[in-house]
Amino acid sequence: MRALSPVLRRRASTSRPEQVARLLASQLWPSTKTTAKAPGAKDGPEQHQHHNLAMIASRTEDAAAIKARVLTAVGLLVSSKVLTIASPFMFKEAVDMAVAAGSVSVEGPTALLVAYGVARLGASLTQELRTVVFATVAQKAIRNVALGVFRHLNALPLQFHLDRNTGQLSRVIDRGSRSINYLVSMTLFNVVPTALEICLVTTILSAKFGPQHAAAALATVAAYVVYTVKITALRIPIRQRMNAADAQASGHAVDTLINYEAVKYFGNEAYEEERYDGFLARYESAAVDTQRTLSLLNFGQQAIFAVGLAGLMLLTSNSIAAGNATVGDLVLVNGLLFQLSVPLNFVGTVYREIHQAIVDMEAMLDLLDNKATTVVPFVEKNNSAAAVVFPKPPTLAFEDVRFGYGDARVLRGVSFEVPAGSTVAIVGSSGCGKSTLLRLLVRFYDVTGGRISLDGTDVRDVPIDELRRAVGVVPQETSLFNNSIFHNIHYGNLDAPVSRVYEAARAAAVHDAIAALPSGFETAVGERGLKLSGGEKQRVALARTILKDSPVCCFDEATSALDAHTEAEIMARLKAHASQRTTLIIAHRLTTVAEADEIVVLDAGRVVERGAHHDLIRDGRLYAHLWHAQQQAANTAPQR
Repeated sequence: MRALSPVLRRRASTSRPEQVARLLASQLWPSTKTTAKAPGAKDGPEQHQHHNLAMIASRTEDAAAIKARVLTAVGLLVSSKVLTIASPFMFKEAVDMAVAAGSVSVEGPTALLVAYGVARLGASLTQELRTVVFATVAQKAIRNVALGVFRHLNALPLQFHLDRNTGQLSRVIDRGSRSINYLVSMTLFNVVPTALEICLVTTILSAKFGPQHAAAALATVAAYVVYTVKITALRIPIRQRMNAADAQASGHAVDTLINYEAVKYFGNEAYEEERYDGFLARYESAAVDTQRTLSLLNFGQQAIFAVGLAGLMLLTSNSIAAGNATVGDLVLVNGLLFQLSVPLNFVGTVYREIHQAIVDMEAMLDLLDNKATTVVPFVEKNNSAAAVVFPKPPTLAFEDVRFGYGDARVLRGVSFEVPAGSTVAIVGSSGCGKSTLLRLLVRFYDVTGGRISLDGTDVRDVPIDELRRAVGVVPQETSLFNNSIFHNIHYGNLDAPVSRVYEAARAAAVHDAIAALPSGFETAVGERGLKLSGGEKQRVALARTILKDSPVCCFDEATSALDAHTEAEIMARLKAHASQRTTLIIAHRLTTVAEADEIVVLDAGRVVERGAHHDLIRDGRLYAHLWHAQQQAANTAPQR
């Protein structure tokens, strides 16, 4: 994750407790009211954080049911603790009655022992019912948070995703959403009940036996908790080291297997095995340290508890000898202290999980601090929102467009027009800004100067969903989902019938190749489409954009991975497709754009030439130089 600046980090850290509390409250006690930002309102840092937290609030239609479940769970929690505390008293009375009655009668003790068993069973039942009732609340919270963060990530600008590791983002979403469940469950159903039980036990001991018993119990609990927290804090970095080594080993194994062919091509199996073994050795060392500290933790806990229990037993025995207590009281003290030991055994786990949950939630909140700037249409800012419907086809214009990535200027006043229904090609050397124009058109970025318009309307004044519906793009680097070929084509228009998917595949000259596969259109393309060749991936991407049927079509090196014959076939079909649309083609191979209505030549971020193919050849400038160089390279290439 990219680090925040010190100023932003201080601002974020001071508001984190409030943000965490608000987020937890929104899931445990959701509001039945919906809030909307006033038109034209601008977000400051505080309002931005509130807005992003509101994105992951519970659905208002579920609010009443969630509140009812929370109240029911709390009621079951209280019932469970009351029954838990009551059961040792029943056992104590049964023992006292048995001792007093001798062998005369067993009816009284038997009844109390039955009641004791029923109380223990009731405590267990109410505890499990509480877990079942609250499970819906916890899972809805995980679902709401994951969906909200996922929605926010989809709204962030492209540069954010280029700067981040996708796998890390996935882990942040998963861990952050689940941290809600950990914090709520650990706090409400472990920390609070344990504190309540400690208060009840010490109050009972003080009232029944005197302050010495209560002080001894509190001292035992305090020593137990302090020791556990200290050792657990010591173990946390060791566990983190172990988890990091495990993640490195796992990541290296996956990376090596994904690049299986490269490993084999260069014969580096031994090198990869050595690196993998290095990660495993680090994991081994950390795992041994983890087990050692765990044994230290367990022994210390048992020692503290044993000393505390022995001390309380001694105090109670003295009270019995003095005639101030009964044998049953000895059983009662033993039972109460052993009952406390059950939740105390999990103090280390609770501390570690809460600590980790807070870390995970802060990482998630860091994501929410990123503002989705480019996807907010200007129409929302000036309160003049109106649906913009483009005719087929619209005129696309780039007017003195300027843009740069950071300090690096890429476009320096680019101006040209793509008349409605015409085809314009953009050519130039690598890095001159060709692909950047497409990213600005669909507003992955916003121009820093000038404007881009469709039929005279600035694209920044068009609602983002309408803009991206109006523009179909085949990107330079084809991106396919790890799903079937049918799904990847259908993704262009999820409402399209099956017949249109097949038609789009035919238009992209890929239908017959797909149909010949054993599973046909249901063939899985694999991760990143690795099961398909480069040419097949490009044709699937072409089919997807054809199916989208947008009034503006943009092709960025869309046929670069195809052979000359297939490229010629597809270009002929695209020409027919483009006759009803405004088309922008970016190409390195100039033969693919020779028939364009106009060719725009970029160099160093500026338009240096424009015109039809034959005019540019006649002018003998940059385009002609590129054309002749490519023709010479093609003519001198060895024949196969």
